[in-house]
Amino acid sequence: MTREALPGELYVMPAREQDLVGLAALINGAYRGETSRAGWTTEADLLGGQRTDEETLRALVAAPGSVLLVLRAEPGPVACVHLQQKGGGVCHLGMLTVSPRLQGAGLGRRLLAAAESWAVRHMDASAIEMTVIDVREELVAWYERRGYERTGELRPFPYGDARFGAPLRADLRFAVLRRELPPNPVTGTRLYSLPDQ
Repeated sequence: MTREALPGELYVMPAREQDLVGLAALINGAYRGETSRAGWTTEADLLGGQRTDEETLRALVAAPGSVLLVLRAEPGPVACVHLQQKGGGVCHLGMLTVSPRLQGAGLGRRLLAAAESWAVRHMDASAIEMTVIDVREELVAWYERRGYERTGELRPFPYGDARFGAPLRADLRFAVLRRELPPNPVTGTRLYSLPDQ
């Protein structure tokens, strides 16, 4: 198994079956409901309901060209990010999640850098695209500070699809952001090759 090392002896590794219950709780708690308000990335004023579930995460883990990277610290996952190959050297990045109690300390920035490194080294990516709800200006600005740019493309929010939550307003849509990746991103991470566990 391959993993990325982050400063402070934290490791990013692909999700395992035994991670899925904890990951669903982590993601839902960081995006929705009252627990998400402890961090700055909450969607609680925009969307109700769950952000994901165990079955959705299982499908992401099993999909070809897909990896759900997990940052673990005792006793379980504290952050994660999903990468999906889209073809043409492009990876889609989504579900960047940091536990609300750990937000604001640079962990999201480090995880994003590790994901970019993973995309280049393991997925032969030359660019990353993502979608962000466009009214989340603070979050869009955070990504822009890390080199992502609005492409000008807007995609409709899937109203009526319960998998994406229960919208609390009628003007939601996705802005597409993109970053061209250097061949060898400088992330401060190290690669490890480990036996499968």
